[in-house]
Amino acid sequence: MVLADLGRKITSALRSLSNATIINEEVLNSMLKEVCAALIEADVNIRLVKKLRENVRAVIDFDEMAGGLNKRRMIQSAVFKELVKLVDPGVKAFQPTKGRANVIMFVGLQGSGKTTTCTKLAYHYLKKNWKACLVCADTFRAGAYDQLKQNATKARIPFYGSYTEVDPVVIAQDGVEMFKKEGFEIIIVDTSGRHKQQESLFEEMLQVSNAVKPDNIIFVMDATIGQACEAQAKAFKDKVDVGAVIITKLDGHAKGGGALSAVAATNSPIIFMGTGEHIDDLEPFKTKPFVSKLLGLGDIEGLIDKVNELKIEDNEELIEKIKHGQFTMRDMYEQFQNIMKMGPFSQILGMIPGFSQDFLTKGSEQESMARLKKLMTIMDSMNDGELDNRDGAKLFSKQPGRVSRVATGAGVMEKEVKDLISQYTKFAAVVKKMGGIKGLFKNGDMNKNVNQAQMLKLNQQMARMMDPRVLQQMGGMSGLQNMMRQLQQGAAGGAGGLGNLFGGK
Repeated sequence: MVLADLGRKITSALRSLSNATIINEEVLNSMLKEVCAALIEADVNIRLVKKLRENVRAVIDFDEMAGGLNKRRMIQSAVFKELVKLVDPGVKAFQPTKGRANVIMFVGLQGSGKTTTCTKLAYHYLKKNWKACLVCADTFRAGAYDQLKQNATKARIPFYGSYTEVDPVVIAQDGVEMFKKEGFEIIIVDTSGRHKQQESLFEEMLQVSNAVKPDNIIFVMDATIGQACEAQAKAFKDKVDVGAVIITKLDGHAKGGGALSAVAATNSPIIFMGTGEHIDDLEPFKTKPFVSKLLGLGDIEGLIDKVNELKIEDNEELIEKIKHGQFTMRDMYEQFQNIMKMGPFSQILGMIPGFSQDFLTKGSEQESMARLKKLMTIMDSMNDGELDNRDGAKLFSKQPGRVSRVATGAGVMEKEVKDLISQYTKFAAVVKKMGGIKGLFKNGDMNKNVNQAQMLKLNQQMARMMDPRVLQQMGGMSGLQNMMRQLQQGAAGGAGGLGNLFGGK
């Protein structure tokens, strides 16, 4: 992600504070110069950059500061707050209400990815057990209805549109009324892409809005046009009451900073970011966690949300097994399935403190996913007795014929089956260690519940299991310990102890 480049530059500027022996005006000015240069390079409006610089300077007054104050922390905190202000207009986003029809209308420029984003949002609500549907009121672009129909069919989302009716107001009204009668909770209306110069299309957008009376109007903003977003967004805002923004194509463009900073001008919050082509490549946008991730500080809240989404706590059987230090091949298979459900590796790693967002390139991410799928294919060739054996590794070493049978069934080399068994042995060893740590699955502060020597031992075992390159990226053994500590603290605050991170009660 190109924004990771911005994050890296700002982080490196802030790191210069840690390396400085004395924090004075010169050090502060040099750091601010680097931060501002990075923001301008990412196409953030120069007026906003100047304001950020002035605000940080206003907070930091070396003459007024008491001697014992941590100047480094104060400066870092001031920069963090100003970066948050850049992308946060301070307005609460509309929240749909369960059990009633919530009409959401989409507006935006042609080519901004509006139709795809409509489907992504409907799918997002569908996954959360809302009754969601789509209405295609885009009669201006040839093939718009076909595209929406194709997307909706693939995602199994009910949709409404017409090949014969040419008036978008009629289509929008009929579709919304039909879905309201059928008891749908999220009704998303897709409209024609338009440009602020196209006065007639703007008028039509207003008519559609008046006809369907949406609860929320979402402006879809294309990150690739950078600062130009500002003028367009204002034009839309002047015509209809834009209540929220979704930014698309943020995953690979240098002008992303310009688009992000243009949002503040619309006075509407960003609610989601499009992070790729697939239907689930839509990330909820929360300002502070986003800036934290950008600076490589992680997003513990997001990570806990992801883990909670998997509903691992419902799997009491697995929790009991972990408590007793038991872990079978089938358990490992289920954990791999959970990892696949959590989404792209790079997205998950970006939420862990100490990992930069672009740690996994697309190539190595695809390799990791392919490797995981291959391991699951090997396990698909195992029988129930092998998958559920409490010590599957011994079973395979005592009867080598099993390795040959599984390799033939999965269409892989015997060495690859042996590698999987070796990986399982390491996993099982860590689970046994976790099972032996009293207090790991108790709610509250881990530091009080768990013997620190045992925790250190567990961390060392995890370090031995990890790819050396991954460990190095995290800052070696101390980096891993620091990450575990932050995970524990984050989980204790957000989900009742690290036990909850694994689904423990």
